[in-house]
Amino acid sequence: MFSKLKLLAKDTVIYGASTILARSLNYVLVPLYANQLSTFDNGIQAVVYANIALANVMFSYGLETSYLKVASDAIKRNEDERPYFSTAFISLFLTSILFSVLMLLFAPALAVAIGLAPGSGIYIQYAAAILFLDTLLVVPFAELRLKRKAIPFALAKVMGVVGGVISTFVLILGLHAGLSGVFIGEALGSVVSLLFILPVLKSFRPVFSPNLYRELLRIGLPYVPTGIAGLLIHLIDRNLLIRIPQHDIERLYGAGFQASDITGIYGRVAAFGVALQMFIQIFRFAWQPFFLQHADDPEAKPLFRQVMNLSGIAVIVLAVACTFFVPDLVRYHWGGKLYLLPPKYWMGLSILPWIFFSYVFDMISTNLSAGILITGKTKYLPVVTFAGAAVTTIGCWILIPLGGMDGAAVAILCGTAVMCLCMGWYSVRFYPIRYDWGRLALLLGAGLAFAVWHDDLLLWLAGFGISGLFAIVVKLLIVLLYLALGTLIFRNEASAVVRMARKKLRPAGGSGSR
Repeated sequence: MFSKLKLLAKDTVIYGASTILARSLNYVLVPLYANQLSTFDNGIQAVVYANIALANVMFSYGLETSYLKVASDAIKRNEDERPYFSTAFISLFLTSILFSVLMLLFAPALAVAIGLAPGSGIYIQYAAAILFLDTLLVVPFAELRLKRKAIPFALAKVMGVVGGVISTFVLILGLHAGLSGVFIGEALGSVVSLLFILPVLKSFRPVFSPNLYRELLRIGLPYVPTGIAGLLIHLIDRNLLIRIPQHDIERLYGAGFQASDITGIYGRVAAFGVALQMFIQIFRFAWQPFFLQHADDPEAKPLFRQVMNLSGIAVIVLAVACTFFVPDLVRYHWGGKLYLLPPKYWMGLSILPWIFFSYVFDMISTNLSAGILITGKTKYLPVVTFAGAAVTTIGCWILIPLGGMDGAAVAILCGTAVMCLCMGWYSVRFYPIRYDWGRLALLLGAGLAFAVWHDDLLLWLAGFGISGLFAIVVKLLIVLLYLALGTLIFRNEASAVVRMARKKLRPAGGSGSR
């Protein structure tokens, strides 16, 4: 079992290193946007990018996951998977052209539909170009994951981000392109990634099989409503915040703000959830091929339970650490010249604990999705994600007028929790695994308590005159105490990890001694 965990860990390290590097490079754009663009422009960017993410699901309509599934099955049967590759690629190429043209033609109307002014239609047109280019990358990237070619995958991802970041800096700082520079830079980054995955297209054949296409659609289409609903859980907040009435804004935040300003502040602060989002994405890239390959192993279920425990511990501890330390990073005046976010954004920092812990439920749902995909019960995925999306949407509708940004963040936490519960219900029903729910709930509950207590802790420390570096040290000790609690709760898993580490290090130590 542990040899297979090591295999998953190896792929995760490669995917992880590239994703961390790519996101780290991409993340330098957040302070660039915050310091060079107005909060109003940041609001427009947040809303358009949220809807780009939603449109990405429609542009790819589930063919990434269905290609991984059917091509993996074909390889197991010693069949040629290239006809699936060609069929999927041709389909996405043609439909992405159609969808992009429609966006170009109806850009002003689409801008109004997402809560912006008709004059923002130019950004919808930029979005159409980005979506077209990103869709061309879907099947080649899936092929690299399927063949476990993690290094070419990583290179294409990282170089795409490097190209996009450099382009954006040149456009905004050098050419003063403003908000347009954000979108143009993103499109140029996609072009760079496309150049790096061109060798993958050697699998392409000018073949389109209607039978294979029907099979791809049968598996993939259920992921369209599922994907949209899943994204709505984290993106509906922007689409509803942009519509918050002016009188609610003035009641909550005072005069001088518009809905786009509030959305911009919220979007820039919520972007710090990238730490958790990145961790889950790293895991997901390696996890899907892993559980598909090992689903038939006799030890699969105990193996998957261990993966749930280890990934759960990691993401909960990370959520607690981020809750404690990200606000300090934001408020620090780097070199006396630069804030990661200028002070006008700090009023949104209270949303961070809810954002961070919403990703904990995402990680658990990612683990649980194995049971549904292995058994082919994908028709239940829309039920799971629509339940979460419905709770998030209703929560935002009720809580945003009451609490503004904080109301939106709490609604997201509630939505992800409901989705996780529904995913667990169906997954365990069709693919029974005795997960350690009690221990996971104990660790999660303690983590939420630590996070909610964070602001009170700061006030309590300030009452004793403790601030600055000393307060950070105290918070570090608390996080380490929480980590120790997690180790105690999952002591068997912690011992197994230690044994794996010692076994890995022993040969090097032994050779040195001789």
